[in-house]
Amino acid sequence: MAEQRSSPHDTYFRNVMARRDNAASELRVVLPEAIIARVDWAELQLQPGSFVHPDLTSRYSDLLFRTRLDGHPAFIYVLIEHQSSSDRFMAFRMLEYMVAIWRRHLADNRHDRKHRSPGATKATTLPAVIPLVVHNTADGNAWSAPTELAELLDLDPEARDALDPYLPRLRFLLDDIAALDPAALRQRDLTAATRVLLVLQRIAPRNAALGHDMLDWLEDLRELESGPDPLGDYLAILTYIMAVGETTEADLATVFERLGPRAKEAIVTTAEIIEARGEARGEARGEARGEARGEARGRKAALIELMTAKFGTPPAAAIHRVRSAEPAQIRAWTTRILTATNLDDMFT
Repeated sequence: MAEQRSSPHDTYFRNVMARRDNAASELRVVLPEAIIARVDWAELQLQPGSFVHPDLTSRYSDLLFRTRLDGHPAFIYVLIEHQSSSDRFMAFRMLEYMVAIWRRHLADNRHDRKHRSPGATKATTLPAVIPLVVHNTADGNAWSAPTELAELLDLDPEARDALDPYLPRLRFLLDDIAALDPAALRQRDLTAATRVLLVLQRIAPRNAALGHDMLDWLEDLRELESGPDPLGDYLAILTYIMAVGETTEADLATVFERLGPRAKEAIVTTAEIIEARGEARGEARGEARGEARGEARGRKAALIELMTAKFGTPPAAAIHRVRSAEPAQIRAWTTRILTATNLDDMFT
């Protein structure tokens, strides 16, 4: 399993799709009806880690969900491609990731009881893995690569027919967001956070007029207010936009000022984070005077950046907790984040 190194696309994708309601809304749109009826949606649980090689995280993000299919253990593997060019060998790549999922399953359910995971039983079968690729790019290029492994095999038609019973079978599900027009995306039965994620990954990169374009999505942005973490959602959106877009803070403010107090708070918090990062960078260049207060701000800004890179945009309460902490506590949290699996682990 690859070590995860976050890109802005990956961080935003994970921040939104790690929530079960958001992921389920996308999966219910894409999966065939016969499969939707068999999935135990109440059992849908995000699994830790990533199977994408660290060198490819600028192009791909992935999430693995565990559930039950007609009562049997099963996984749903979701990979999103951020780049405009379709990966011709995606079917082969998905096969590699599915094999890695099965290997991890077997390792967690080993024949050796001594080394078996707590609560696990000896594996005698492999769980089903449903593979899904979400293709979403800013240039609108539709998917053009094969979706079936057999299409990659270099065989004449006669040889293919003769070998048919012995060839590996894999076809992944494809959700080609890049080929959808905005009206079709708006009609999808998605949570507001998921719809905003998918549209922003299309329109935000390198967009200098994003504030104007986002006015068409005010209804979905306002709907975030009734979600489980409105401030967190707005912070995730702003962090992503500031990382990939070219629009100004003033342009974005014209949108967020229409969305209520939490959105305005997110604008202020994002500005503070950007200011803190600038201070930290300035200190690193030798521009700071070396005062204890400046050094402490730099350590806190660095910890916030680590939290964002590892876990996604932190809740406002977590950011406030870091900013108000003593230097000794900041040092302890900075050490603990190396092994923590979530923010609670880091703070505990």
